[in-house]
Amino acid sequence: MTWLDTSTENCTVQRTLDLVGEKWSLLVLRDAMSGVRRFDDFRRHMGVSEAVLADRLRKLVAAGILDTVPYREPGSRTRNEYRLTRKGWDLWPAMIALKQWGDRYAADPEGPPLEIRHRDCGEPVEAVVVCAGRHEELTPRQAYTRLGAAARAAV
Repeated sequence: MTWLDTSTENCTVQRTLDLVGEKWSLLVLRDAMSGVRRFDDFRRHMGVSEAVLADRLRKLVAAGILDTVPYREPGSRTRNEYRLTRKGWDLWPAMIALKQWGDRYAADPEGPPLEIRHRDCGEPVEAVVVCAGRHEELTPRQAYTRLGAAARAAV
């Protein structure tokens, strides 16, 4: 069986995109990874409608990517902050890779508006693909794809 003979209904890339592949969801994640926690701060910073933001936050919470933590400002009702879960933070390398690509191909001539640097040495952070066994950086030509245990024939 080849890749073209397999069903894509259980494709993990497709399932991931179903959870986080929409523009506003990724921008919520970007802001959450940069320390934004409150609904009004997300809305103001992203320029998104309340309805769209509420929908994306609800979906990210339901998926276990964000958690809600109640807070209350003096004289106001109790509201929720949104915090990344471990599952949410596990998307950090993918977000770094998207940012890295954008910095290379979509940035202003002056460069990117945000830099992510290593806290210890101050050097820029990069996403790379490494061999799990040898921990060496790989290019696409040094890797291959094969069917996994969950591969099913297309019907």
